[in-house]
Amino acid sequence: QVQLVETGGGLVQAGGSLRLSCAASGGTFNIYRMGWFRQAPGKEREVVADIHWSGGSTYYADSVKGRFTISRDKDKNTMYLQMDSLKPEDTAVYYCAVRSSVVRYDDGYWGRGTQVTVSS
Repeated sequence: QVQLVETGGGLVQAGGSLRLSCAASGGTFNIYRMGWFRQAPGKEREVVADIHWSGGSTYYADSVKGRFTISRDKDKNTMYLQMDSLKPEDTAVYYCAVRSSVVRYDDGYWGRGTQVTVSS
């Protein structure tokens, strides 16, 4: 079992930056990919970015390309999301998740989330 704890959320003005962290513990040997997701009020959860834990290949949603950067530190079992040029529409609860190679994120492990609020 993998435990995930997100930190780094907060309130920021539009155009500002935040850095989210997701610390993993437990069965981290089985991590295949880690990802950041977000859910805004009244909207469905959406993927923001994810990263291949071993090789480092990344995926970004079109809405965040060029503004957000996902990274990971394998020695610290921690994933990061650097968010720059934030917009009010980025306001959401941000969750990190992990999955193995044989399950989807929905069937993986999730953190409790961290609130990001971007004021206009």
